[in-house]
Amino acid sequence: MATNENLPPNVVKQLAKELKNLDETPPEGIKVGVDDDDFSTIYADIEGPAGTPYENGVFRMKLILSRDFPQSPPQGYFMTKIFHPNIATNGEICVNTLKKDWNPSLGLRHVLIVVRCLLIEPFPESALNEQAGKMLLENYEEYARLARLYTGIHALKPKPKFKTGAISESTTALNVDQTNTSALNVDQKNAAALPMPMPSPLAPSPTATKGASVQDQTIPAAALNPTTETGVSGSAAVIPSTQKKESGLAKVQADKRKMDARKKSLKRL
Repeated sequence: MATNENLPPNVVKQLAKELKNLDETPPEGIKVGVDDDDFSTIYADIEGPAGTPYENGVFRMKLILSRDFPQSPPQGYFMTKIFHPNIATNGEICVNTLKKDWNPSLGLRHVLIVVRCLLIEPFPESALNEQAGKMLLENYEEYARLARLYTGIHALKPKPKFKTGAISESTTALNVDQTNTSALNVDQKNAAALPMPMPSPLAPSPTATKGASVQDQTIPAAALNPTTETGVSGSAAVIPSTQKKESGLAKVQADKRKMDARKKSLKRL
């Protein structure tokens, strides 16, 4: 395997600078990756441009740098199978930028942008895939159908993009939840610190009620018999004991008067 030691130090330094720039500000639809121990092979994932048969697909490619790079152009290959006039069945890329139009001053960014533009505008006149080139010239609909079929079968699926600030929003939401939880804990502590309410003197103690027998409990007669002496069903009214005593006294007096009347009658006889 080629290593960074096989490339001139000045080339390695230039590549490191360019790769950092590509990582910080990548070209539209292109993401670059590299092995830190081997700058001689550059990988890139290229999103299929919208409005082309390659839309909704991601195609992986690689650029292989020779030892005399940048004097000689890199070799470009598609690692993802694709139906395209300028890409051979083995993945080799045919584009003038990597052939006769190569210039040592051209950087990797320029090469990657040209390759992506090739997906937008193929050049069937210099086709490596003759079937795709001929079909593109004679029957575009059939060419597009096959290209879409290859894309659906072989291309990688685009990864979902995170919304800007999603991490900070999640962190904020987490902090809000923690604040609410803290407030709840404070309320619970305050509630625990409050004195327990004293039981009402009218309400029997649950403990006393549980341990007392029926005889120890005073149960109003009205509670046992819903119909009271007033004759009203369901009434809780009870005749006071003083009224009961007066009623009994009046009855005794009436009985005495009756006895006296009977005695007087007997005397007359």
